[in-house]
Amino acid sequence: MTFLEEVQRRRTFAIISHPDAGKTTLTEKLLLYGGAIHLAGSVKSRKTAKHAVSDWMEIEKQRGISVTSSVLQFDYDGCRVNILDTPGHQDFSEDTYRTLMAADSAVMLIDVAKGVEAQTKKLFAVSKERGIPIFTFVNKIDHFGRSPFDLMEEIENVLGIRTCPMNWPIGINGEYKGVYDREHETIELFAKDETHGQEKLASEKGALTDPRMKELLGDDVYQALLDDIELLDVAGDPFDFDKVRAGELTPMFFGSAMTNFGVKPFLEKFLELAPSPAPRQAVEEMVQPTSEDFSALVFKIQANMDPNHHDRIVFMRICSGKFEKGMSVLHRQSNKTIRLSQPQQFLATERTIVEDAYPGDIIGVFDAGTMGVGDTLCAQKHKVTFGDFPVFPPEFFARVSPKDT
Repeated sequence: MTFLEEVQRRRTFAIISHPDAGKTTLTEKLLLYGGAIHLAGSVKSRKTAKHAVSDWMEIEKQRGISVTSSVLQFDYDGCRVNILDTPGHQDFSEDTYRTLMAADSAVMLIDVAKGVEAQTKKLFAVSKERGIPIFTFVNKIDHFGRSPFDLMEEIENVLGIRTCPMNWPIGINGEYKGVYDREHETIELFAKDETHGQEKLASEKGALTDPRMKELLGDDVYQALLDDIELLDVAGDPFDFDKVRAGELTPMFFGSAMTNFGVKPFLEKFLELAPSPAPRQAVEEMVQPTSEDFSALVFKIQANMDPNHHDRIVFMRICSGKFEKGMSVLHRQSNKTIRLSQPQQFLATERTIVEDAYPGDIIGVFDAGTMGVGDTLCAQKHKVTFGDFPVFPPEFFARVSPKDT
């Protein structure tokens, strides 16, 4: 595979949401359908031995929340997928903001019952400011919740971005049966199973005009679907690829990460629409991902957080050029040459030594304290410097005093 083909098949995105919208669960199910894991855990299963892959820290397993941003990678349908699973809780928002700087697109997760929430607004604003495409996944639609039309209106009014549903839920408020694919005019019905979302879900597909689909849905549900489709076609925004890439239109998908309803259709369509690595502005120039000269941006540092590995790992997003194990690069902030030995990629606590990587990929390297968040690494012969990250003031203050002297 050529260098250009490797770049074009990369998809690097972050998942953003308000706490408890199901973000880590969706991440886990994408890994399941991507073949990276064979049995999915979720944040709901805290009392069992199974936990979400992306929530690997002990505190995350105990509380069922994401504290650090996780970097997860898998291959699917010819694409190399890099998922940045971020904490949704406000206490860890700075980690989330920085992670968004490494993403080429964002998946915004919306709880069908709660709609657009406070933290979602903040993270959407950062994604919007970066100018990256934003995709919407409405989660938990097998629960009682709000009308899809109400959610569309709220997203447009509150967030200021137009919506275009790519699929549509068939039967809601506890009677969820499947999704309708608007582009191909097909229905996909999902069969409930006893694995509670730990395994891939069986489904049955058919055309909208297929009599069997009408029979399986029943007259009332089928007619309600036809009415919704007609209203969408008349009053809804048409799909515009250029507006999606410009961050002016968000494709919407509906599903349930917990039960796997709609996860596979979302994954396949998202990878089709999501952008490959985009050019990145440096102080000196616009850095093209297809440039042969290596450059990378440090967006995260992890030190002594994994009891199995007491070390300091610097996470970097490759922005241009091909990375090769053992290569020497220039650290712009210190003007020192650094040899990047033992580069690693991660699946939670699992580490794999990588021989090479391409723009869009996330890798980790050992660091003795030289590098900091926002630093630039580049080729000696072609020097570039990426802009600084935003700095956030402390939100909580405390004073510690000894009990005795």
